[in-house]
Amino acid sequence: MDKTFSWDFTMANYDAVWAFLVQLGLLLLFLMLGNILRRTIPLFRKCLIPSALLGGTLLLVVNIITKQFGFVMVDNRLMQVITYHCLAIGFAAMSLKTEKSTHKTKKIQVVEYGALQGGTYMLQAFVGMGITILLFLLTRHGEKIVSYVCGLILPLAFGQGPGNALSWDINFTNTPAAMFAGNGSFGLSLASLGFLVASVFGVLHINISKKRGGLHVREARPSGEVIDHTNPDGTEIPDNESVDKFTIQTGFVALAYAIAFGFMYLLGILSDFTNSIAWGFNFLWASIAGMLIRAVVKVLRKRNLMHRQYINNYQMDRISGFAFDLMIVAGVAAIEINDIKNYVLPIVILSVVGAAITYVYIRKVSKECFKGFEHEFFLMSFGTLTGTASNGMILLKEIDPGLRTPTSSLYILSNFPAMVMIAPLLFLLGFAGKSLTNALIALAIFFVLWCVYTVFLFRRRIFKKKYKGAAAPVWQDENEA
Repeated sequence: MDKTFSWDFTMANYDAVWAFLVQLGLLLLFLMLGNILRRTIPLFRKCLIPSALLGGTLLLVVNIITKQFGFVMVDNRLMQVITYHCLAIGFAAMSLKTEKSTHKTKKIQVVEYGALQGGTYMLQAFVGMGITILLFLLTRHGEKIVSYVCGLILPLAFGQGPGNALSWDINFTNTPAAMFAGNGSFGLSLASLGFLVASVFGVLHINISKKRGGLHVREARPSGEVIDHTNPDGTEIPDNESVDKFTIQTGFVALAYAIAFGFMYLLGILSDFTNSIAWGFNFLWASIAGMLIRAVVKVLRKRNLMHRQYINNYQMDRISGFAFDLMIVAGVAAIEINDIKNYVLPIVILSVVGAAITYVYIRKVSKECFKGFEHEFFLMSFGTLTGTASNGMILLKEIDPGLRTPTSSLYILSNFPAMVMIAPLLFLLGFAGKSLTNALIALAIFFVLWCVYTVFLFRRRIFKKKYKGAAAPVWQDENEA
């Protein structure tokens, strides 16, 4: 045996054997500590601040303190890698879920929900990049230049969380023409503030609306028959198979990500342009791969070539929830304070203005298109478009614990139209970062698309004569009628 290739499991091989597991253990440990903080401190609980955000912040603070004594607790690069991959894993699991609606939903409202998401992204992109272009013009002759394109990270940080914000922060950092040096920390900081915006503004909206008498908490559904979430209709594989059911679910997610990686690799070798859009959209390709797998499974089931339902929605939710929790903790812990010292002003301005325009826009659309459950719809949408789907669901359940309204079903069914309407923004990211001229062109496109989506959403009000007698449908809870 060649002794040069032998190794052991001691601290002498820490990087090879222990480093990853120690970092993963830190994430899980501080996630649990964050949950303890949330459970024991009433303020955190009342503000609905996610445990993952508290855990990540605590880990960041501890790491800053230990650095002062020459001990680096957190591997920032590894934390960024975990954040990057967890985003795609979470989206893959969400896309693999079968689209089961528990409410009667109108197709037009599904499209309107997609248009709302597209319109919010375009508004955040237009306003965010407009702010940083203005700051760039004011600072370009000074020592601390604000990049003209970094405001474009706002819709990614608010709308998609740390993973995509990190990815495009690094892409812009590696693009000399963008004149940006966020090194991932700019996007991660903005995404972290997005979680606070979702929680704090959402709670304020609930409390203020309650006091004004316009919001009433719906009763939970009466407890009936207990549902087996691991096999709700009896057609799925049982838990006592030779392979654990959860293992099968993770296998589907791994297959989706493997297909996504293959697609990214092919795009990467085709040309410089396709390479520039390949790796930054790992979550998008993972989502598409998940939908393809789901479609194939559906066809096999219809043709009786597959006799059992192998994909379980409940366990896919658990996988995506775990991935997103890890993503949040790792994303916050990966922030490097030195990298954001020069960007404190744009981060603060983008967060404040981004929160305000998102709140107002979603509030207006909720009243216009989703009558009868506008508060529930607003909270779900606002939480999702400033934090993650988990934030939206937490806010929704504060006033609709039994999910009586069709809000959650609309969110599930609107994934595809939303993806189509958001696609122009995603594909203009690389283009906008190559020059100020490109950024201005992209800015104009974002504004035009926002106008198009907004006109569609407010078409009944704008074209009163044409839509006379065809007002937005008013939903009514059958149990409260």
